[in-house]
Order: sequence, then structure tokens, then C-alpha cells
Amino acid sequence: MGVGSPTSYRGDGYEFVELRAYVPGDDVRRIDWAATARAGELQTRVVLEDVALTLASIVDDTPSMRVGRYRPLLASAEEAARAWFGAALSGDRCVRVPFEPPFVMRDVLRIARASLRRGTALLVASDWYELSDGDHDLLANVARWCDCTTLVARDPWFDDLPLRGIVRMRGAEGGSVRAFVGRRERAAFAAAVREREARLRVTFERLGWRVGILHEADGAASLADAFGVPLRVAARR
Repeated sequence: MGVGSPTSYRGDGYEFVELRAYVPGDDVRRIDWAATARAGELQTRVVLEDVALTLASIVDDTPSMRVGRYRPLLASAEEAARAWFGAALSGDRCVRVPFEPPFVMRDVLRIARASLRRGTALLVASDWYELSDGDHDLLANVARWCDCTTLVARDPWFDDLPLRGIVRMRGAEGGSVRAFVGRRERAAFAAAVREREARLRVTFERLGWRVGILHEADGAASLADAFGVPLRVAARR
């Protein structure tokens, strides 16, 4: 599926597109037996049809998404999800995959992979703090089944950590610590959040996901930017 097009996919229909090796889940009625005999392995006829699209979203509702400079990141994520479903046409199906305790993101992704139809356009808005190297196979598997887009929540203090001196810091997911924050510590924090964001972008693109950055100020513009539609992220009101 093209990066700029979340509204069509290859499926059952009438216009022949190509032959390719059979993969589990293909419609067995599309197996080309003559081509299979020549190739020595099952071959599937891929055809193009205009079909109703399924749009699905996962919005991370963990505590770390409930922080922000001026409003919670969760508010921006919900805004992006509304814009996502706002792109649906008549006949399209919209599915909100629930994110509820005690589930974590990997559980929700497994549910999405098992329940969504092949070719679903899936949007996931999250800060991905629960992501580990062990989840990469799952992410790649979901991307092979769905057309996946993620909006990676930008740290609210990406541009400036407004802490100085000895402070008590509370983790968004729990816990607290007393620490000294000076110029060196603020610089280290800035470098760390930029490095993490860049690493997540590279990881998701390698695993077959479309990637955008979720800005606290404007979720709809963040979504548009992920698809190469330049909309100015709204300034703080």
C-alpha cells in the first residue's frame, strides 16, 4: 500500500494485478493452479477491487499519556483518532480497539492482529514506553496484516526541561526520586529524548510502519503531517 494512501488495498475483485507466492490467509479461490504447476509452489492471483475500508485506532491510555505542558498528550491522541475516523467514506467501517487495564500495548496489538480484517488501516497513538526489542516481531507481524501508522508522542519537555536545583521528580508511570538538575543534566535530558524519538522512528520504519510525531498542541495536524500533508501545528492558545 502506498505511503500516501490509506484508502485502498489489494484484495478480491476483477482487475488482475500480479502473481505472487501464496501466504496463509489468502483466498484459496484465487490460487492459480497453472502457475502453481510451473513454479512448484502455490501461486495466488492478486486482483484489485474498490472495497469498503476498515479504519481502526488504538489510543494509548496509560498514565504517561496523561501528562503535558498545556494539556495531556492523551487529548492530542484522541484528536488524531477523531481526524482518522473523519476520513472514512460512506460504507467504510470504523473500529476503536479498546486499551484498558490490565492490558498493555503488546496485548492490545495481539487483539488487533487477531480481530481486524486484512488490509485494515490501523492508527496507533502512543509514547511507546512499554516497547522492548522482544516486541519487534509482533510489530512486524501486525504491519504485514494491516496498513499501520503510528504517531509517536513527543515528550512535552522536548525543547526545555523546566527544572533547576534539587527537585523531586515523579515518574509518569509511578515512583519518584530526588535529584539535582543543572545545565549539564538538562542538556543530557534533551539529548536523550531526541535520541529516543529518532530511534523509535527508525525502528518502526524498519518494521514496516508509517511514522509521524504526535505533538501535544494539535493531534489532527500531527496526523496530516505523517501522511505528508503539511498542516501547521497549532500554537498554544
